[in-house]
Order: sequence, then structure tokens, then C-alpha cells
Amino acid sequence: MKNWFMLTLVGQDQSGIVAQVTQALYQGGCNLGEASMVRLGGNFTMMLMVNSNVDESGLAAMLSPVADKLQLHVHLDAIEGRLHQHPKTDVCINVYGADRSGMVAEITARLAAAGLNIVDLSSDVGGVDQKPIYIMQIEGVAEKGMAPLQQALDALQQQYGHEFEVHLSPIDTLIM
Repeated sequence: MKNWFMLTLVGQDQSGIVAQVTQALYQGGCNLGEASMVRLGGNFTMMLMVNSNVDESGLAAMLSPVADKLQLHVHLDAIEGRLHQHPKTDVCINVYGADRSGMVAEITARLAAAGLNIVDLSSDVGGVDQKPIYIMQIEGVAEKGMAPLQQALDALQQQYGHEFEVHLSPIDTLIM
């Protein structure tokens, strides 16, 4: 019986991480499901759904040579491999604001209270050291419709004024 794992690897960004990790998995007889790989602040992180005939310790041993070579931190969790079960995102929210502590927590809490189920969130810090700008893009499912989300975002806009800009857009899921 095959086992599903969520494999997370983190390390300093360098060329060849994806190639070497996926090659080790392929040579070990593994198949990949969904994956997310991204560079964050000079670091590289990968999250991969891995399907394997080996158990957690066998998978860790399979990855150990490449992880040691590339100085990657490895984390494994047994999971259910529920592929093809994606919520259909119907909204996209773009946020731009003066970078400050607690911004993500406050915005996502208000959006959750307004019925947003976040499916994907990415962020970046732009601007300059003296005046950083936090940039966030959120995709999700508006479980209570768009109006409560717009009200929550309008309240944030009013609270933070000119240092905060937000855009709420529907996502058309019926692309032909």
C-alpha cells in the first residue's frame, strides 16, 4: 500500500534544489502530487505531496543524502492524498500598505469574520528600508458573498487611510 506524505524542505536558496530533490524522489520510486516551491528572503522552501511505498523513516533516509548535501531542513507528515479536491476560488484581494507589525493577522481575521476561506496567500515587502510597503495577494472563497468582504475591507481602508490600499475582485471560475 502506498503512503502519502507532506514533505517540507527549507534551506538557503541555491541552484539545483528542485532538480536534486525531485531526482532523489523519482529514483526512490516516489510520485509527486501537488507542490508549492518558492524563494522567500534568500531562502528556498518546498512543500510537496509525496506518494511512496516506504514509510516515513524510509522516505527520510531516501532524502538524507541530498538534504545533507544542500543543507536542507526536512519535515515529513503522513497525510491523506486527496488530490483533485480543490475549493473553487471566487475572489482575489490585493493589499498594499505601510509595513507594520500585525498587519497580516488583522486583515485575515477581519476577512475570516466576513466569511473568507483563504485558499492561497502570498506576500512581499517592497519599497525601501526607510519606507517599506507590504504587498499581499489573497485568493479564496467568499462563503458569505462579496458584500461582507467589501465592508470589512472598507473599514480597514477607513481605519488606515492613505497608508493602505486594497482591491477586491471576483474570479471567474468558468473560463472557456
